Amino acid sequence: MEKLAIIGCGTMGHSIALNAGWAGMQVRMYGTNKADTEQGEAGIMSKLKMLAKHELLCEQELASIRERIFITTSMDDVLKDCTYVIEAAPENIDVKKNLFLHLDKVLNKDVILASNTSGLSPTDIASVATHPERILVTHFWNPAHLVPLVEVVRGEKTNDASVKRTLELLHFMKKKPIEVKKEVPGFVANRLQFALFREAQYILENGIASKEDIDAAVVYSIGRRLSVTGPLVSADMGGLDIFAAISDYLFPDLSNAAGSLPTLKRLVENNKLGSKTGEGYYIWDNSFSEKMNSSREAELIRLMKQEAENDKRG
Repeated sequence: MEKLAIIGCGTMGHSIALNAGWAGMQVRMYGTNKADTEQGEAGIMSKLKMLAKHELLCEQELASIRERIFITTSMDDVLKDCTYVIEAAPENIDVKKNLFLHLDKVLNKDVILASNTSGLSPTDIASVATHPERILVTHFWNPAHLVPLVEVVRGEKTNDASVKRTLELLHFMKKKPIEVKKEVPGFVANRLQFALFREAQYILENGIASKEDIDAAVVYSIGRRLSVTGPLVSADMGGLDIFAAISDYLFPDLSNAAGSLPTLKRLVENNKLGSKTGEGYYIWDNSFSEKMNSSREAELIRLMKQEAENDKRG
């Protein structure tokens, strides 16, 4: 079993640590200061209580999981005897480069260094290192303890051994990793997500449907199917002749915008950034925010339970 160290107590860091502890691993998590570690601790406890509420674990298991997670403001302590590091620092290339430069210097060359970046280049991050072959991306999706996907992204010099150990670790953590064989902006899942988001912007911008109906069109149709069949399986099931014909006539009419469309730009310029500022496309008052967050978490937990039952049946 890998001895896991996580750099960062924020949204992703503490959720990854929880995932590892839930899988039975001893894990060390680093925060920059006391406030950072206290926030990470609170996030872990809140999520553990939610898992217990939904009967994914019992109170005794809750305590055992928490005991497996060591939280500290000492970088030396978090790196002590580790064999695998996951970095979950802010999405700033200079911050990550400086961190990986330090990790590469102080850790044995057999320790794998992974970044949880959602889009920065692993090759760029590894450019400062003496041993770039052990550096790659493990892109967990938020919330990391509930969303199964992790994108494993190679840099130009990442070796096969590092990828193999990473996939083994993620399988042990009960994740569903995919290997991104060629480094590309946005990796795989964000490219798919933002292709849909671009078209949603276009439909809204041109008055084709309201924001509520655009969201409903996804939630109550392809959103239901995509949790079982991805886009290529869906095409096979629908008939490739039909999907080819639709592609030929529809693709020329789809949005090919090279950037954000006017409504999104206007919202951002007015600091209407969504849930974190209280308004975006929607008004995020306490009631709406609680409803959406609770609904999302409950559905992710339901799917996790369903997947566990399917695994038992073989």
